[in-house]
Amino acid sequence: MATQPGPLTEWPWQWMGNFKYLVLAPAALHTAHRVATKGWGDLDPAYATMLPALLLRMIHNQIWITLSRYQMARRKNVIVDRSIEFEQVDRERSWDDQIIFNGLEFYLAYAMIPNVRLLPVWRTDGAIITVLLHMGPVEFLYYWFHRALHHHFLYTRYHSHHHASIVTEPITSVIHPFAEHVVYFMLFSIPTLTPIFMGCGSVLGVVLYIAYIDFMNNMGHCNFELVPKWIFKAFPPLKYLMYTPSFHSLHHTQFRTNYSLFMPFYDYMYNTIDKSSDVLYEKSLKVTDETPDLVHLTHMTTLQSTYHLRIGIASIASKPSDNPVWYSWMIWPVAWLSMILAWVYGSSAFVIERLRMKKFKMQTWTIPRYNFQAKTLNRSGELFIQKYPKLRVRLVDGSGLATAVVLKSIPLGTKKVFLSGSTSKVAHATAIVLCEKGVQVIMNQKKEYDMLRSRLPEGRTVYLKFSNKDIPQIWIGDRIDDKQQQRAPKGTIFVPTSQFPLKKIRKDCTYLSTPAMKIPETMENVHTCENWLPRRVMSAWRIAGILHALEGWDMHEGGDDMMDIEKTWSAAIKHGFAPLTKG
Repeated sequence: MATQPGPLTEWPWQWMGNFKYLVLAPAALHTAHRVATKGWGDLDPAYATMLPALLLRMIHNQIWITLSRYQMARRKNVIVDRSIEFEQVDRERSWDDQIIFNGLEFYLAYAMIPNVRLLPVWRTDGAIITVLLHMGPVEFLYYWFHRALHHHFLYTRYHSHHHASIVTEPITSVIHPFAEHVVYFMLFSIPTLTPIFMGCGSVLGVVLYIAYIDFMNNMGHCNFELVPKWIFKAFPPLKYLMYTPSFHSLHHTQFRTNYSLFMPFYDYMYNTIDKSSDVLYEKSLKVTDETPDLVHLTHMTTLQSTYHLRIGIASIASKPSDNPVWYSWMIWPVAWLSMILAWVYGSSAFVIERLRMKKFKMQTWTIPRYNFQAKTLNRSGELFIQKYPKLRVRLVDGSGLATAVVLKSIPLGTKKVFLSGSTSKVAHATAIVLCEKGVQVIMNQKKEYDMLRSRLPEGRTVYLKFSNKDIPQIWIGDRIDDKQQQRAPKGTIFVPTSQFPLKKIRKDCTYLSTPAMKIPETMENVHTCENWLPRRVMSAWRIAGILHALEGWDMHEGGDDMMDIEKTWSAAIKHGFAPLTKG
């Protein structure tokens, strides 16, 4: 939102929220009725192209979003080395509004301009006129309109909304108030409607021009330089006919330079070119991949988790995954396609996220495999450590801090807990510590009970009890199914010991989060949610790796080895991580 929002700032359908696509329903229903009554043969090229063109625009934009976020995670050729936060993601969530707006414009033009129905698929003369009109009137008028938008009156009421994003992403390009988009529509109508009225317009001429607008908009708002130097060496005049991401980035950081739309020659003509444009372009091309201090290795869980990745769909990834969006069923083909690509790509990990905590650099690497594809992972790294005893990096499974978080989640003064069907390292460690503290741990599965009893110090076995009748109100465990939950007394507190949340089937019970902590304010570039966790909350397993690196601890934490529980907890508090609940 602009600092002092003016008239027509909000989109007319903003009140509709996630149901805004219903404004296109009449057009879609009209198309369906026309096909049902008159057949596909009745559709002329212009009418048949409208809905597919809108869909292709959305796919085109999403490709740029994914490419940009992947490149930013690598930090290669980065222009502005600053972070993106949730505030920007929320502000840019409505990037598809302009596509809805264009869809309405297409249908109105079809209904009101008779020539549109007679458009051929292609006319070369019309395409040439479109190019000339863009280079002349459109670029010229946009340049001066853009300069006017930077006048205090218009800037505070409209354009400041766009400039709130200092670090731009491709979708930043279309984040403007509704009033601005109306003006842009009138500008871009000059090259599209003029050939139509002259009788030399074509369907592809309009579609390709809009694709050009989208391509240049997205490219210019990337925060990494991708235009190779050889292009300008091969054709020097191109410097005045095509801007670069670094060129437009200066407009977002300096505000009073580089006003041009896509062709910088008006900035050169009116002396508004930023003097550092060439220097920044050269500098950005030299930025190499970042070497992190820490790598968090993960993999996808379910098919839906694909578009919850940071490089996936921003509006989904910025919310907990247990808060599904209405259109998730429509993008199932994307999830299936990602699984196929994962098989083709192989098992090599790729970068999906880059975080920073003061001078400490972190990356997240994803293995392109899902839970149902993965095999048992070498006992939390133990087999890998045994295979490479001289490994210079340290492997951390995070079990020590996860155990600490579970223990701190159990209410103070608890005398009894029920351990349900758990064989995990964290569950066993939690039970052992509770027994050592004199808290009775009750189990009802004999095999698990005997296994855990054998690991307890001789003087503490008295606190481990096998019983099918003594059921307290504090339950811990990895997997507590529906049938087990029904046996819990009213008011039970369920404390998960695994990375996956419990299914909530009891309204009269309390379900705590999976082991996790709030991250410190000093951690930057956090604008996605970690699976089902709330914003700016990170799983204990992941935090443990950060602490390991920050503290310079030299041991591996894998297999049966575990870091000192109190030591890891103290380190977490020391570095600004905070508990979600108070035990």
